[in-house]
Amino acid sequence: MADFGYFLSSEEHSPPELIEQARMAEQAGFDALWISDHYHPWNDQQGESPFVWTVIGALSQAVSLPVETAVTCPLVRTHPAVIAQAAATSAAQLGGRFRLGVGTGEALNEHILGDVWPEASVRLEMLEEALQIIRKLFTGEQTSHRGRHYTVENARLYTLPDEPAPIDVSAFGPQAAEVAGRIGDGLITMMPDAAFVERFRRGGGATKPVYGGLKVCWGTDRREAVRTAHRLWANEQLPGELAQILPTPRHFEQASELVTEEQVAASVPCGDDPDAHIEALTAFVDAGFDAVYVNQIGKDQQGFFDFYRSKVLPRLRD
Repeated sequence: MADFGYFLSSEEHSPPELIEQARMAEQAGFDALWISDHYHPWNDQQGESPFVWTVIGALSQAVSLPVETAVTCPLVRTHPAVIAQAAATSAAQLGGRFRLGVGTGEALNEHILGDVWPEASVRLEMLEEALQIIRKLFTGEQTSHRGRHYTVENARLYTLPDEPAPIDVSAFGPQAAEVAGRIGDGLITMMPDAAFVERFRRGGGATKPVYGGLKVCWGTDRREAVRTAHRLWANEQLPGELAQILPTPRHFEQASELVTEEQVAASVPCGDDPDAHIEALTAFVDAGFDAVYVNQIGKDQQGFFDFYRSKVLPRLRD
């Protein structure tokens, strides 16, 4: 049976709101938490973007659920040696209930120091080298590294969990799925695509877990829920590599003007029909996913958690 987690949106909520949502998720019966790692929101309507590692520290004291970043980019904005320390501390503080989700990132977050934003194939190469560094540091041994993209000199992590945190790799394209199978401890992706999961498994992920995520907008007025989803998350419907290369929230706002409410309504479960939510989550389970994380769009979090506790999660677990 698949697990069902809640996806905390750092782009849309303040730190106190995220902590309260985590508590509500645990009370509602969710199994685990994802939390996004961004420097900017996707657009100004979302309006937040706290430092994820501070929030994770608070989560460790507020709930007993496992926590995973979905996802951290250890390539440009933050050096992999620093990510290694942040992840090791989080895993120690959470008593082994932490997984590090990583990916190749977006210019939206990673270009802020003025560095060149590499093309996708180079970012995959950088990710593989970054994970080599992180895993070396997770051993607790003094580490030096001189590679094509990164240098580490005499670094050692002193605060470590009992066991190294697993590292799951986010992937959306075929090449990335194969890389994730080879270098990751698990796969993170946002589409319930059985063929994509199979490509990950053929690439080396045969027995490794697969995790998926989706957004919904619960509300008693479906039309209003669609409007809310469109206002806050129209960017989710942008095609191709736009999400990886647009540099500012304003650029996403401009591109999202091409996205209609009808497109959002067709892609995001909206309203209070349990069957619509269950169908969307079951698609991931049927495609071979081990866990599915769902995020509620908008402010009515309590209504969402009441709805899932009483009408969705019990049926998914029948």
